Amino acid sequence: MSLPQNLIIEADGGSRGNPGPAGSGAVVIDADTGLVIAEIARFIGVATNNVAEYVALQAGLEAAFAINAEARVLVRMDSKLVIEQMSGGWKIKHPDMIQLGAQVQKLVAGKVVRWMWIPREDNSKADALANKAMDDRADSSTVPRNSKPKSGVAEFNHELPSSVRAPGGVTEPLTTIVLVRHGRTHLTESKRISGRGGENPQLSALGREDATAAANALSQFGQTGSWAHLKPIDAIVASPVARTHETANIIGAKLGLDVATNENIAEISFGDWDGHTNEEVFELWPEQFAAWQGSWTVAPPAGESLEEFDARILEGLASIQKLHAGKTVAVVSHVMPIRGFVRAAMDAGIAAYWRPSIAPCSITVLRFWGNQAAEVLCVNATSHL
Repeated sequence: MSLPQNLIIEADGGSRGNPGPAGSGAVVIDADTGLVIAEIARFIGVATNNVAEYVALQAGLEAAFAINAEARVLVRMDSKLVIEQMSGGWKIKHPDMIQLGAQVQKLVAGKVVRWMWIPREDNSKADALANKAMDDRADSSTVPRNSKPKSGVAEFNHELPSSVRAPGGVTEPLTTIVLVRHGRTHLTESKRISGRGGENPQLSALGREDATAAANALSQFGQTGSWAHLKPIDAIVASPVARTHETANIIGAKLGLDVATNENIAEISFGDWDGHTNEEVFELWPEQFAAWQGSWTVAPPAGESLEEFDARILEGLASIQKLHAGKTVAVVSHVMPIRGFVRAAMDAGIAAYWRPSIAPCSITVLRFWGNQAAEVLCVNATSHL
């Protein structure tokens, strides 16, 4: 069967409260036959009408180009704002709209796309889908066979912070950081301290199984399952330590990506305590151990304090955001650096360095808009293991 050459997209979005619970709807129609090929309803969470309109447009374009990447497309919407901004008649001025408009322009670059305003009563199919998304508080779709199914994640804004309480005026690009702790080593399995320095072991057999499971999970980003609503991984960064690089290379082989190194995201240094169990440290260094617990400035003998460690972790985070702005990057690291990234995202206190549990090859997903905003999507996800 030949692919349809001429497609029509009808898209609409709405917000009950503006901002408030928002939904978008899009319909893709074969212009030559009049048949509806795809219907997409997406619950956005809390957003404005204009954000919902742009999300609807983007969903319609993605579905249309999944049907035929070379098709000629006519976009019909009852949003005068979106149609005029996309056709070049009006300049995009609102900070929240600039990034959304840029993403749509990237989608249509090199394509044959025309823009048409239509009255609201002529856009009833897309309007009904947008209202269905708001009523159900969930996504739904009938999509072409070769397109990618999306997971049903509610109350999630694909472009901006999801909470209406978050500060507005976000203009920095969204960088999604997918943190993966390395797989198990023989030191992990024997419950011995393993920091920056020391023995620097490779993964154990179980650790390689962990890494393979994590690689399979990361391959689902933007594709299927519970990670389908997030964009695919664009790059992989690992700490310079052997166990993280081995884990990252297993992930890279699965995703077809090279692994870069960032020195600042290595594990904290435990100095003389490396290779010992917690019980041995308590017995051999009782006073130093007691002073170290809960302290920001006290370091293990020949080791690193939280104050020193936190400074380099923030440098690592800043450099990753700068190099991968607007992308989704997998960062393969250790317990303490992952806690440090979570602490930064939450703008939390020192206790963030011991309260989250971070299992081997667990997945933690954070979103950063430069220094303007951040969001924690999940911490220590282990269902793939």
